[in-house]
Amino acid sequence: MNILHSVESFYPSLGGTQELVRQVSERLVNRGHSVTVATAADANRAGGNINGVRVAEFHISGSLVRGLQGDVESYRRFLLHSEWDILCNFSAQNWATDIALGMLPGIRAKKILIPTGFSGLGLPAYKAYYRSMIGWMRQYDRIVLHSSAYRDVSFVRACGIPHFVVIPNGADEREFAGEMKLDVRAKLGIPRDDFLILHVGSFTGFKGHAEAFDIFRKARIQNAALLMIGAPMPSSYGLLFQRFRIKRRLFGQNLRRQGKRFIVVSLSRDDTVGAFRQADLFLFPSNVECSPIVLFESMASKTPFLSTDVGNAEEIAQWSRSGIILPTWKLWGFGRARIRPSARMLERLYLDDEKRMEMAEDGFRAWKERFTWDKIARDYEGLYQEVVLAR
Repeated sequence: MNILHSVESFYPSLGGTQELVRQVSERLVNRGHSVTVATAADANRAGGNINGVRVAEFHISGSLVRGLQGDVESYRRFLLHSEWDILCNFSAQNWATDIALGMLPGIRAKKILIPTGFSGLGLPAYKAYYRSMIGWMRQYDRIVLHSSAYRDVSFVRACGIPHFVVIPNGADEREFAGEMKLDVRAKLGIPRDDFLILHVGSFTGFKGHAEAFDIFRKARIQNAALLMIGAPMPSSYGLLFQRFRIKRRLFGQNLRRQGKRFIVVSLSRDDTVGAFRQADLFLFPSNVECSPIVLFESMASKTPFLSTDVGNAEEIAQWSRSGIILPTWKLWGFGRARIRPSARMLERLYLDDEKRMEMAEDGFRAWKERFTWDKIARDYEGLYQEVVLAR
């Protein structure tokens, strides 16, 4: 098959959707298909071929709601005049999908939409956009959702769209199933007997960094470390990374008196995988998600998790039996952990070695059976073949 994946940002840009597109694209190439990714130009990207995946770059930004900037016409011509068997638009509310929405009848390829969250569904600014989304979804051959319980599926069902399927996210068996190569505790000076709590997420302002710090600070635990791994983001988001480094200095002495340490760093992918595998607990009080890949990576690394009730985190906890959902209050589709009861929940899990070990083994077993990227890429391949062959 000749496959086009469109996505707002792609490797070396990092994030859940970028990882999904990278994993599926590379594995489909390895299975003999031709895959092109249409995405934004990135000065850090070296060349137009990444592990066999062709990358078509466009100098475009924005969305229908925020406004489109850049060479929109070149992207329109690219969609109309290329011979694709499958066009797959990843994520709503960005230029790579939004430009295609108004052109769907003229695009000859079979078309699949993977909304990855409909994150603006409850926001007033997106009201007209989602009224139009009903008609747009009817023009796709399939809608792929990552959950059978999150707001995406509720919206799709309410719109009377029957042609959807559920394909979950996952974690890379090549990274997590082998022997551990890196000792991140030694690299960062974290003692072997410290209870290591991990948080992984870019400093976007929506990954629950502040809440994780407050939960850790208020939890009555000792000989514990909170390790935050995340890349500094461009513009004002980069200030968040620095803010947490300042917090480390301001609260460091008080935390040390409590027998705690707080570390915030940007690490390589290999080091991040090592941190997952050496952590005792993954703490993820994020504010907004669709189907967070980091929870599948927790399962793969035998690390139980505490997460807010965002995206389909509760469903992942049920699938895996390796996670517990923190008390969460919600507004307009965003969630925030309730700090004090979350800290008490952390304390109970900290004290229960047997419970954590049971959660870790259950999660690893579920991941190996159902949530490796190898299995998920095969699910996408089967869907694409079904759509292409359908009359």
